[in-house]
Amino acid sequence: MQEYDVIIIGSGPAGLTASIYTGRAQLTTLILEGATLGGNTALTDHIDNYPGFPDGIGGVELIDNMWTQAQRFGAELKYEQAVGLKDLGDLKQVITNSGDYLARSVIVAVGVKRRELGLSKESEFIGRGISYCATCDGAFFQGAPVAVVGGGESALKEALYLSNIASRVHLIHWLGSYQANPSVVEKVLGTGNIIVHLNKTVKEINGEDYLQKLVLEDTLTKTKEELEAEGLFISIGMIASGEFLQPLLKHEDGYVLTNDDLELATSMPGVFAAGDIRHKIVRQVATAVGDGAIAGMAVTEFLK
Repeated sequence: MQEYDVIIIGSGPAGLTASIYTGRAQLTTLILEGATLGGNTALTDHIDNYPGFPDGIGGVELIDNMWTQAQRFGAELKYEQAVGLKDLGDLKQVITNSGDYLARSVIVAVGVKRRELGLSKESEFIGRGISYCATCDGAFFQGAPVAVVGGGESALKEALYLSNIASRVHLIHWLGSYQANPSVVEKVLGTGNIIVHLNKTVKEINGEDYLQKLVLEDTLTKTKEELEAEGLFISIGMIASGEFLQPLLKHEDGYVLTNDDLELATSMPGVFAAGDIRHKIVRQVATAVGDGAIAGMAVTEFLK
């Protein structure tokens, strides 16, 4: 098995920042990514609140810049899904879907994943009408009717993004009001082709080869209505990734517990956590970068 000083599980802002710090410290660093380089940040169309970019920056561009910088300091990237972690004392064994690796230390930066509706046909229609990322898949629905489920700021921004592509956007939320910045809500309400459906839930997903219709239920009256939609974008929050870590590391609701905000050590010696997978209050690109920097420096000190 190949051995590294540090293995970083996850390639979002936390993982990439950590790799910059460990690389600068001349520690051999492997990043493992099971899906998309950059995680959820790479799926974000535009980021307005990351310092240093007065006009904002695209998620993909920001991640590309971080990865270029990490490469400059020698970081290695493998597209493999981590599925296991073993404590061998001075070494940790990271198990992936393609092989095993050894490391003197590990940084867990697996982030979070999008929550599903849990409907019976949901998985059946993924890629055939159902998506969890408007900026990734919105272009496939040019001139077609679509729906967005969710009441947070992310859902409203996805509806606004889709309003420039789709013929109409049905915004569905199970409550009577939105949990988003008032300016974003005002913009949604002022966009002509966004139709608001409050106090409604999606009860059924119907179609043959592709999604064609939704059945909505009113949460107050329990009455149902049918809605034509060729696309359904689900934006109802996030849950912790890396389920394989839960039996190994102390956690709360799947989010890894760390000893403090100045070291980020987990319950397994030599294993640190950074970014959205940590049990904390604020989850932003800026806080993930801060975590990555701290974890990178903490690993460097640990390996001394």
